[in-house]
Amino acid sequence: MRHLTRTDDFTKEEIEQLLEDAKKFSDGKFHRILQDKIIITLFFENSTRTKSSFEIAAKRLGAEIVHLDVAKSSTKKGETLVDTAMNLDSMGPDAIIVRHQNSGVPKILSNHTKASIINAGDGAHAHPTQALLDLYTLKNHFGDLEGKKIAIVGDIKNSRVANSNIELLGRFGMEVILVAPPHFLPKTTLRTTHYLTEIIDEVDAIMSLRTQTERHSSQSYASLKDYASDFCITEELVGDRDIILLHPGPVHRNIDISDAMLEDKRCKVLEQVSNGVLMRMAVLKKLIHDVG
Repeated sequence: MRHLTRTDDFTKEEIEQLLEDAKKFSDGKFHRILQDKIIITLFFENSTRTKSSFEIAAKRLGAEIVHLDVAKSSTKKGETLVDTAMNLDSMGPDAIIVRHQNSGVPKILSNHTKASIINAGDGAHAHPTQALLDLYTLKNHFGDLEGKKIAIVGDIKNSRVANSNIELLGRFGMEVILVAPPHFLPKTTLRTTHYLTEIIDEVDAIMSLRTQTERHSSQSYASLKDYASDFCITEELVGDRDIILLHPGPVHRNIDISDAMLEDKRCKVLEQVSNGVLMRMAVLKKLIHDVG
């Protein structure tokens, strides 16, 4: 049984196939290849965008979706996560989509299920389908990514999106530059800077991140406005440069990205949301239909 807990669970060739499948789905013609398949969503953390994206992807392919209401689930009654997964697995679902606030949970569960485990985000560790849809969005715009440069900006240390994108985009030939205040930078061999103005003339794309205030043990900035004065992506910063702008959402307006830049045609945020459904359809096809 194949799982997707990290981007490197798939080879480059497999990812190329996912990109092809997503492209085919983009014309709106798809068959109900997952009819009679059952997918369980298990979200221990709130999510609107990712959860609904997976639901729409599954339903477009004909699968049935079963939601487990985690707030009322047996894990609240002392049952362990592994117990919950094994009990759900005994009911014969084809896939279980898991989001959890603790890193490593989807990987642990994948050792105890016959169903495919798909990681919809675990702690500050990984968010593989987000990175895949970001890759798809970038390739749609640029074609070949070899030698292109992308700046990932913001709270990188606490970002599962950044972790997954660093691995995946690097594999497809992009140079990733990290832009953040010192306390938001992880230990890394990648190029880093604290100043957007240092890299703005050389990058082809910017990926802004949401400040993960819920993952901070103490407040790092006196206010988000202080943070925004250094790291918000604005019209003044970008000017007329040929740069595209991505963000995994939800966007903190005028903290991560200014209102004006969100309206700019170079901003691909809504395109990313559309592409998320296509890429998650491709992932479900691979793990449930193609199985290999």
